[in-house]
Amino acid sequence: MTSREEWIAGARPKTLSAAIAPVIVGTAFAGYNASALNFLLAFIVGLGLQVGVNYANDYSDGIKGTDLDRIGPMRLVGSGAATPEAVKRAALIAMGIASIAGVLLAARSSWLLLAFGALSIVAAWTYTGGPKPYGYYALGEVSVFIFFGLVATLGTYFAHVGSISFEVLLASFAMGSLACAILVLNNLRDLEKDKNSGKITLSVKIGDAQTRKLFQGLIFAPLLFVLALIPTSFYFLLALVALPQVLKVSSSIRSGATGKALIELLERTGKIQIIYSLAISLATLLYAR
Repeated sequence: MTSREEWIAGARPKTLSAAIAPVIVGTAFAGYNASALNFLLAFIVGLGLQVGVNYANDYSDGIKGTDLDRIGPMRLVGSGAATPEAVKRAALIAMGIASIAGVLLAARSSWLLLAFGALSIVAAWTYTGGPKPYGYYALGEVSVFIFFGLVATLGTYFAHVGSISFEVLLASFAMGSLACAILVLNNLRDLEKDKNSGKITLSVKIGDAQTRKLFQGLIFAPLLFVLALIPTSFYFLLALVALPQVLKVSSSIRSGATGKALIELLERTGKIQIIYSLAISLATLLYAR
């Protein structure tokens, strides 16, 4: 029987910042017009979808044999810790919880959100599932930028205030860049094994050296977006609190970190996303006083 610890590890908690951060930022930009209940529902939607896509990825890669002998986090199917059916069921339960929360959120704000929620679920399942999973065709980063950047941040903001602003659009670009950085790091770690198993990620397509450059560009981009927000308020300079960690992680990637060292860098990148999101959230709340 699969232990609770194995199920938690299989949910890949180090990647969950990609779901949490945009909800925090979208809510903060809504300022004092934000609803606590809408925040909670959006949080459940984001977390449910992230856990769901992680389990769905585990299931789909596991039955294809892609996850055999991996370095990264627990693969429930690939390691034999859980049956494919059990992992598939866990993925559907997580997405079902996200769907229920999404319907309640749409009922409280706008039914337009249902369309984006449905697209998010389809994207989560077809990332590595179905006859032509787009994650096997170097499109994972595009999807992550759209759904864990634009859709998650703008959708949360829209659920609170019913509109979109230029400032929150820039913030959604930053969230998308950081979420992509997590995926790029994950794919860099698995580059050789993905290549051997026929999984054509963007990292496989462009190679090790270019993947490292891409990661550095993605992790520095949010700090550049801050420069565009400074005319709105100098409080956004608070986001530079993430710079020391960005420099450290970037230096490790540039110096050629591989294997298990990338697992630690993956965790640190997730922390950078949380630090950055909290900093710009504080900045926008200070500005809105």
